[in-house]
Amino acid sequence: MESNLNHIFELQYALDTFYFLICGALVMWMAAGFAMLEAGLVRAKNTTEILTKNVALFAVACTMYLIVGYDIMYDGGIFLSGVTTVAEMDDAAIAGVIAASTEAGFSDMGEYSGASDFFFQVVFVATAMSIVSGAVAERMKLWAFLAFAVVMCGFIYPMQGSWTWNGDAVFGMYELSYSDYAGSGIVHMAGAAAALAGVLLLGARKGKYGAKGEIRAFPGANLPLATLGTFILWMGWFGFNGGSTLKLGGIGVANEVANVFLNTNAAAAGGLIAALIVARLMFGKADLTMALNGALAGLVAVTAEPADPSPLLATIIGAIGGTLVVFSIVTMDKLRIDDPVGAISVHGVVGIWGIFAVLLSDADATFMGQLVGMLTIFVWVFVTSLIVWSILKAVMGIRVSEEDEYEGVDLSECGMEAYPEFVSGKQ
Repeated sequence: MESNLNHIFELQYALDTFYFLICGALVMWMAAGFAMLEAGLVRAKNTTEILTKNVALFAVACTMYLIVGYDIMYDGGIFLSGVTTVAEMDDAAIAGVIAASTEAGFSDMGEYSGASDFFFQVVFVATAMSIVSGAVAERMKLWAFLAFAVVMCGFIYPMQGSWTWNGDAVFGMYELSYSDYAGSGIVHMAGAAAALAGVLLLGARKGKYGAKGEIRAFPGANLPLATLGTFILWMGWFGFNGGSTLKLGGIGVANEVANVFLNTNAAAAGGLIAALIVARLMFGKADLTMALNGALAGLVAVTAEPADPSPLLATIIGAIGGTLVVFSIVTMDKLRIDDPVGAISVHGVVGIWGIFAVLLSDADATFMGQLVGMLTIFVWVFVTSLIVWSILKAVMGIRVSEEDEYEGVDLSECGMEAYPEFVSGKQ
């Protein structure tokens, strides 16, 4: 009997570890989605720099979270020195896990490789930082951005993650009664809060807003690329939300995973359709960029609770997110908050909606718990980000010169163009 239990334990350990790794790989693929989406929505003269930021921020996020971020968030030790694996557990420890799982039912057995948990968590950090990239596009210095990424990924994000997903008290003062399944607030709103702080200090792109209040559109250079990026993000989100079950073994958990995938897809579809219709009513045309942001808004909206809603409710949650994002993007422009890709609206405004949408299907969640959690995350990330951005602005400057902005940051920051033949007219 004991031998059979050991075999079941080992099988479930392997299955849950493998599931973590596959979902982590899907979320890592979202980095490509952000890169393609942002590269498609910026002007051609800024494409190389935005791609450089996206690939570099992923490397910085992985390194900083490895060095110290995971330790702050989950007590994993510097360079994962505190992470244990089943190979390091003695027989007594394994027997204790099996005994607890036998009492609760094997579907509650929750052991997996510590390294797989780190890999799954680190790609979430990179996602939060990717949100910042698009919002500050076309006028921020590359090295100032990467310097901020060091602090964001190594300290700011892990601290609020320790209060939420790890359950630590906020500076020893109070514990959050906050529900956020896969991170509408912890990842998406946090990234948007950091982006908002940077945008407010950075200012708008030259020529974006006129002296008489007029708003000038700066069309993206490559809408096919932006559309591809959206599809990549849509696919990667199945790992983002699906992996947040934290395991796969057991019939109940398998059914939960299936519901998460179903609802994630339904919310994205609902968000896109709603945004497309609202844009048609407001602008008289089918606006592709609003449709793309609508799909992403639907995904953000359902991320805080993708398991419990019915498919119909998930579609409605996504549709409300898609509607909100259109009005938010228009409002941001009226407020002269220049966000080239709509990141603050998609991840911030709709992230807040997602936090409170949890109340529609999770009977254990409370309004005050969600409100306090949302405010804690936003205030912490926004204030600390504002401090870091201000220091960087004073020390090295965060904005390129007006001349470099006019010529395009590809040349001034990277020394190369993304489309040299197109720009020069050569074949």
